[in-house]
Amino acid sequence: MTDNRYTPPRVWRWDSESGGEFAKINRPIAGPTHEKELPVGRHPMQLYSLATPNGVKATIMLEELLALGYDGAEYDAHLIRITEGDQFSSGFVDINPNSKIPALVDHSTTPPIRVFESGSILLYLAEKFGAFLPHTPEQRTETLNWLFWQMGAAPFLGGGFGHFYAYAPEKYEYPINRYAMEVKRQFDVLDRQLAEHQFVAGKEYTIADMAIWPWYGAVAKNQAYDAAEFLEAHTYKNVNRWVEEIAARPAVQRGRMVNRTWGEPSEQLHERHDASDFELRTQDKIGNE
Repeated sequence: MTDNRYTPPRVWRWDSESGGEFAKINRPIAGPTHEKELPVGRHPMQLYSLATPNGVKATIMLEELLALGYDGAEYDAHLIRITEGDQFSSGFVDINPNSKIPALVDHSTTPPIRVFESGSILLYLAEKFGAFLPHTPEQRTETLNWLFWQMGAAPFLGGGFGHFYAYAPEKYEYPINRYAMEVKRQFDVLDRQLAEHQFVAGKEYTIADMAIWPWYGAVAKNQAYDAAEFLEAHTYKNVNRWVEEIAARPAVQRGRMVNRTWGEPSEQLHERHDASDFELRTQDKIGNE
């Protein structure tokens, strides 16, 4: 009988060839790997991102602000291909020393303000424009409770469950069971909250919904990890009701297309530099141009 138990060495050494799919997007050190300036467009907001769940948070927020008529939220969305190491360029590291998408630069201020971490971007934009964050102390705090719940919970969903269930080079029962249990617990937390409220933080649609929907909506609708059946996502009725309601919002539909490089070509807008790009510049229209 083969003993497959792992005994950690006295000192850990990085093996760049191990880690399965997406292994090359991570390193045990920080800092840039190459010199490259980032492009800067003509709009006040410059976003550098990819349409992962974290990236989608920022583009949904910007599109929602534009839908409300906040012209100062006009933005250029530049594609950062994380599997090709764009996040390790000197320009990107200057904006986000953590080398993770999304990252935002607000050029409407002097000097420009850098904002990194998706939750920080949502909060920054909400405070700047006075939108999607309630003003009363009770409602504001409840919104932030759920925003930070997502920031703390999602690593178990993505880096934990998603990695071991979908991306790890080998399947192991213990980590899959451990993280599946936690993800189902999180879905139950969310489902119980949404049983009593239309939106996550109450009656209002807020940045908490924008933070949580890209992650849990994708899993519930089998758009991430192909795990909806495994997790019995259909049983979380209140979550599914909320997922559908958020998905029907036009700004959400636009936001999830931006910096997207997979799926149907008609749903891919690799870069967004003008509102007309949704009609004129999706991949089904420009191909390999």
